[in-house]
Amino acid sequence: MAFAEEETTAYLGMNLVEDHCDTADGSLTAGWSPSGSCKLSAHAEDPAPDALPPPPPPLTATPDSDSDEEGVPRPRKPSGLYVLAAHRKDEKDGLCRAISRLPRPWVTYRVSGWVGVAASAEEGSSSTHAVHVEVRVDGHRPVGGGVAVVEPGKWGEIKGSFRVDDDEPPRSATVYVHGPAAGVDLKVMDLQVCAVNKIPRLRHLRKKADRVRKRDVILKVSGGRDADGGVSSVAGAHIQVIQVQNSFPIGSCITKAGINNPEYVDFFTRHFDWAVLENELKWYYTEAVQGQVSYADADELINFCDQHGKPVRGHCIFWAVENSVQPWVRALNTEQLRAAVEARLRGLVSRYSGRFPHYEVNNEMLHGSYYRSRLGDDIDAHMFRETAAIDSAPALFVNDYNVESANDPNATPEKYVALITDLQRRGAPVGGIGIQGHVTHPVGDVICDALDKLAVTGLPVWVTELDVSAADESVRADDLEIVLREAFAHPAVEGVMLWGFMQGHMWRSHAQLVNADGKVTEAGSRLVGLRREWTSHARGKVDGNGNFKFRGFHGTYQVLLTTADGEVRKRAFDVKKGDAPLVLDMDF
Repeated sequence: MAFAEEETTAYLGMNLVEDHCDTADGSLTAGWSPSGSCKLSAHAEDPAPDALPPPPPPLTATPDSDSDEEGVPRPRKPSGLYVLAAHRKDEKDGLCRAISRLPRPWVTYRVSGWVGVAASAEEGSSSTHAVHVEVRVDGHRPVGGGVAVVEPGKWGEIKGSFRVDDDEPPRSATVYVHGPAAGVDLKVMDLQVCAVNKIPRLRHLRKKADRVRKRDVILKVSGGRDADGGVSSVAGAHIQVIQVQNSFPIGSCITKAGINNPEYVDFFTRHFDWAVLENELKWYYTEAVQGQVSYADADELINFCDQHGKPVRGHCIFWAVENSVQPWVRALNTEQLRAAVEARLRGLVSRYSGRFPHYEVNNEMLHGSYYRSRLGDDIDAHMFRETAAIDSAPALFVNDYNVESANDPNATPEKYVALITDLQRRGAPVGGIGIQGHVTHPVGDVICDALDKLAVTGLPVWVTELDVSAADESVRADDLEIVLREAFAHPAVEGVMLWGFMQGHMWRSHAQLVNADGKVTEAGSRLVGLRREWTSHARGKVDGNGNFKFRGFHGTYQVLLTTADGEVRKRAFDVKKGDAPLVLDMDF
């Protein structure tokens, strides 16, 4: 697993935005220009401690700063020197400045800094504003950025990213800061744009995964009873330990069309542990016409998974986004809609009772409120409560997108936690958190920061719909590795589901691990390599005390003992989470 060698150069530490933040006079505004209608001015003040976000948990990393541990830099302290944009007449009004050193094609950049809005006597203390930092190249084309949701009088940290996915370098690049409503003064402090150095992060994640996903094991081996009734010695016997299953599952969505393709089936059955149906269980699929309910395609896919021993996640009972609700449902009045919701719950959940280990109950509630706006604030929690009443077996998940990307004001980790907390307050038995992972130019420590914030709930987290899109195969492979390593190394994450893997059978283009002709892409090879890396095997001889020691990933193992006369004896055991060494008596 290696990223491009050029990323080890000094270029990675270079701020592409010229630094004019060393004085509090007018020179601070040098390089900044008004974007739209506003007036700029320079200011200096030390932010009060309560005006800054709380410090991140210890394992969260932020870029372009000094580091105590390789791959885990310390956050930079705000300088207190900032530029203010006042008299804004539109939410698009704000600040802009050219990026003086043009970004390179296919290199991921991190946008970092601090943004805020000035307090206003007219605003309530609970009001918040989304501040966008947007990068555009060649005058108009957006390529990424970040967003922070901030309260008046406080500062929010920008943790965005962008990439120019073109072979030709851009002719110009500009960063824009905007977002709050007209009349709200906007502040920017310590903006930096730096290329991401993935190499130290990669080394850190390997060490972290060793701590989080592995355990020391001591096998105390005996050879049964000898002719005199004593324990037969096996000291010096050859022993081989083979991991047959990792306890961290990696799966994929599947489709009816896909399972009719032999190359699709071959890659899926060899490289994935779990499955989820892409569309075939959704309400708009099973009941496109009112009263005409069919689970035939879902049953076919579930039976396929049963034949291959793959658990299936239930996706999804409802979908909160209005344009994903079928027309006949949108045409119902309030009482008809309530009756249709109850019929869907009873019909689906009772039909598959005990079949699914997980359910996504109402998909994308951060981005949609179709049922809540029509049936009241308690309907989402009601869906969870009723699902659990019908089938108590599955863990019931929330599921949403952009939570890990720091680019969507509707889907911050803080808003996700608030949603979960409200559901729990209403008696919803939320059993897990799904982050979809439809990512573009991912940055590892940004993902980790979101995972840290979700972990405070104590709920298991799954990456439920992972795909990465890049026309360049090497970039796509790197992006996939970034997300998989962050997920695997984080103690709150319990599994990853890809949102497809084969060209022609995926929702997103330039995301395939396998081409339509069956050829495995570089991203597919990277997945296979990571799965191999995350599998433990050991071999050697039993020591003089009858022990065999190794360190292995959590999961299921088979051990083979070869006796002096060449007989091979087998046993199986599991390695589960734990800080202390696992000591197992193995009687052969």
